[in-house]
Amino acid sequence: MKKFFLIVNPVGGNKKGLEILENIKPVFKEAGAELEIKQTRYAGHGRMLINSLNFDEYDGFCAIGGDGTMHEVVNGMLTRADKKKIPIGLITGGTGNSFMHDLDCLDPIIAAKRIVTGRLRPMDIAEVRAADDIIYGFNIVGWGLPTDINALAEKLRWLKGQRYNIASVIEVLKNKRRLARISIDDRNIAGDFGFILGCNTIHTGNAMKMAPLAQIDDGLIDLLIVRKAGRLKLLSLFSRIFSGDHIGDPAIAYHQARKFSIIPLKNYPLNIDGEIVGNTPIQVTMLPKEINVLV
Repeated sequence: MKKFFLIVNPVGGNKKGLEILENIKPVFKEAGAELEIKQTRYAGHGRMLINSLNFDEYDGFCAIGGDGTMHEVVNGMLTRADKKKIPIGLITGGTGNSFMHDLDCLDPIIAAKRIVTGRLRPMDIAEVRAADDIIYGFNIVGWGLPTDINALAEKLRWLKGQRYNIASVIEVLKNKRRLARISIDDRNIAGDFGFILGCNTIHTGNAMKMAPLAQIDDGLIDLLIVRKAGRLKLLSLFSRIFSGDHIGDPAIAYHQARKFSIIPLKNYPLNIDGEIVGNTPIQVTMLPKEINVLV
């Protein structure tokens, strides 16, 4: 009999975690799989649980949540003292579900059915060295606009699904100055940038098709680099992000790389998987097929 450890935040995301849990329990029962369920009580609790769990007793570590939950779980596992790993299964239940958009699996029931099959898919991870910290990213590593947009969106949670859209428009209109030097696989460029976004997944935020060529297991991070542009230009780019039509615009440089670094004139915080963590300067290296996900 398969056995899975499952965490759920009863008040996180869209606050439907416990309802989703009741809906997916029969899927595991019908598959003859045992669930050990733990409700998380505070930010970072999921990270602590996977960091200390005895993996020998389980076939997978599952979570009901979104990108923030996945970020916690990945970082908790990859910072274990014993370096052990376990397959991770995500059941859609967050406000930002970039990863599950990529897997075309926004239905929690379907996600649970995929998990119980035991089918694995390898996934690359971005190792971000920021000052004295090492942070792991599975979705995005952003600097500039992505960080500012996410920070504002957190204050606009009452707008629910529209908060990323409105925050994007507001931050684009501010049109801040950001001078930096960037190294992409040892090639250097410098300038005033609107944003730099490294993507391991196609989708970002709430279904933004930011990097349409990205693959989670190709060993590469897809870099979108936008030099300083006028407000109207940036707004026009934003309107095309959901379809992926922004790629090919002269204002955007699109690179696929194994590593990159950002050294700005003035240091700013980062957006890693939708979380405001770390600070520039940073060095990012892709770790090919570093973890396995249950899909």
